[in-house]
Amino acid sequence: MTQTQDATQSRNATRKQDAPRAQARPRDVNRQTDVVVIGGGTGGYSTALRAAALGLEVVLAERDKVGGTCLHRGCIPSKAMLHAAELVDGIVEARERWGVKATLDSVDWPALVATRDDIVARNHRGVEGHLAHASVEVARGSAELTGPRSVRIEGYGEVAARRGIVLATGSRPRMLPGLAADGRRVVTSDDALFAPGLPESVLVLGGGAIGVEYASLHRSMGARVTLVEAADRLVPLEDAEVSRHLTRGLKKRGIDVLAGARLLDATVLDDGVRATVRTPRGESRTVEAERLLVAVGRVPVTDGLGLAAAGLATDGRGHVAPADWSRLETAVPGIHVVGDLLPPPSLGLAHASFAEGLLVAETLAGLRPALVDYAAVPRVTYSAPQTASVGLSEAQARDAGHDVVVNTMPLTAVAKGMVHGQGGMVKVVAERGGRVLGVHLVGPHVSEMIAESQLIVGWDAEPSDVAHHVHPHPTLSEAVGEAFLTLAGRGLHQQA
Repeated sequence: MTQTQDATQSRNATRKQDAPRAQARPRDVNRQTDVVVIGGGTGGYSTALRAAALGLEVVLAERDKVGGTCLHRGCIPSKAMLHAAELVDGIVEARERWGVKATLDSVDWPALVATRDDIVARNHRGVEGHLAHASVEVARGSAELTGPRSVRIEGYGEVAARRGIVLATGSRPRMLPGLAADGRRVVTSDDALFAPGLPESVLVLGGGAIGVEYASLHRSMGARVTLVEAADRLVPLEDAEVSRHLTRGLKKRGIDVLAGARLLDATVLDDGVRATVRTPRGESRTVEAERLLVAVGRVPVTDGLGLAAAGLATDGRGHVAPADWSRLETAVPGIHVVGDLLPPPSLGLAHASFAEGLLVAETLAGLRPALVDYAAVPRVTYSAPQTASVGLSEAQARDAGHDVVVNTMPLTAVAKGMVHGQGGMVKVVAERGGRVLGVHLVGPHVSEMIAESQLIVGWDAEPSDVAHHVHPHPTLSEAVGEAFLTLAGRGLHQQA
């Protein structure tokens, strides 16, 4: 053990022994600490936990609940609901495909909500417990920069940061001009799960990952769904073949997909919403629904953050750009940014913000961590069918000047794909004679299959490197293995 490690562990042990006394003492005014983190979402609390583990004293300012949007309004509750939707779909499949005489009487909405809220509450208690165990001091109040190394926290006082300040204030749903959310007839992705009851019909505005997930959820629960996307295809940031397979799967489930369409106007009625949509053919179409769900993106939260006092400003889209991406440090030394405040190439994904939090914490502790490789961060849409991808799409690879070779393998080419009977595909994009540039999946459970491909892309593997690894039989992952076998010239069921 090095002297540094010994000193760090000794300091952590002392702080843990003092933790109960530290948590109970009166709040200080004009005090100093090593690191101040503003925002307790995934990026903020991961920064705080890692910094504390490295022996730094941390104050985490959060005006709401630690865990942020992901834990309380987004990732966790929505995936809980999507799991319930999968169970509902399974009952239908059992009856219609497998001859299992199952029936679905109804969905007990209060019971479903209670289970969802219990999952969220348990995760919230877990995060709170981790922060307390690490002796991270949570200051519950709004925070405002008062200088390049100082923060004023409501009800707490002014705190100076010796090592640095981390901005992790997240984002909120973007709304369209003239359209206000009321939490009942017009809802955003933040409040859609908390609107009263299940609507019989819903118009989803926005065909990115969030909009597609909510469209899928409501359709599973029996709603009539219209999904409108302004771009010429759904999930426009994904590979075009992914989009085609996804659209085909959603339409097969009865979702009315209007890509290349725009909302012209919307009127809130006593019993719903009446909207006028311009179709791709330039025609006007009236859509009536019990609820309008707006999922047209998110915007960074910087209101009241006091950026100017620290010498900072946002870019044209409200992001706080780093001057040094290797440290995620702004042009003001000592102020770092993680999560949704970052502009591209950051992805606005919770798991990316975890990685960003680790990088910043280790930087503040004097280490030299590896950069976040955004090209190797997986992207997932948890709809039915699911999509999952990592790396470059075929179009992106060609635009970047690569000599590209592509192989597409249907999931039904393997036995387990036939068992599931939902279609789908594996698409591999690689340099000719070289490394894998991207892997793209559509179908059941592909969110659980993408981790292998993350390693393949992240480690610059070639198809031949992957081809000699044996995939278990029968599994859906065999289709991934077969795609690489084919690219390596060893395919059994498909020719390249």
